Amino acid sequence: MQSKAKTVKEYLASLPADRREALQALRAVILKHIDPVYQEGMGYGMPGWSVPHSVYPPGYHCDPKQPLPYAGMASQKNHMSLYLMCIYGHSGQDKWFRAAWKKTGKKLDMGKSCIRFKRVEDLALDVIAEAFKRTPAHEYIAMYEKSLSSTNKAAAKRAAGRNQGPGRKRRASPSKTTPRARARK
Repeated sequence: MQSKAKTVKEYLASLPADRREALQALRAVILKHIDPVYQEGMGYGMPGWSVPHSVYPPGYHCDPKQPLPYAGMASQKNHMSLYLMCIYGHSGQDKWFRAAWKKTGKKLDMGKSCIRFKRVEDLALDVIAEAFKRTPAHEYIAMYEKSLSSTNKAAAKRAAGRNQGPGRKRRASPSKTTPRARARK
């Protein structure tokens, strides 16, 4: 659920008490361990942290007007979420994170970058703190650019594979070559 709140404080104030307390506790851990280069604010209808344009002028490739998103948290309909972009698309970080979480004995309900939880007690806050410590802005930018580069190379390779090279026969449309298609003419 996207919020219309303009500030993080406004967003938190709009939540039911139990969710507000959970997200405030999570936010306190994040603020204690995050690289101060990241900027807190509202983005995509939720509180989040991003690399400002003053540090990374290209911004987010999907919308360069937006700063590069790093993390976010939200109150959804049936759960709360923590989004960690430093894990999405970075297999080494993902493996470390999942292994560290498993050692805590807590159940991890996670998608590619989204950790879903019902109560703050469901979170391995020490692992979350370490994830924020492990990715200062300059390292996150490097991971992001490497990920973009490999994505662009893969897309170019797929596009090249679709092009017909010299000496390759181009397949005709089935509707023009099938016996039924010829019989209909």
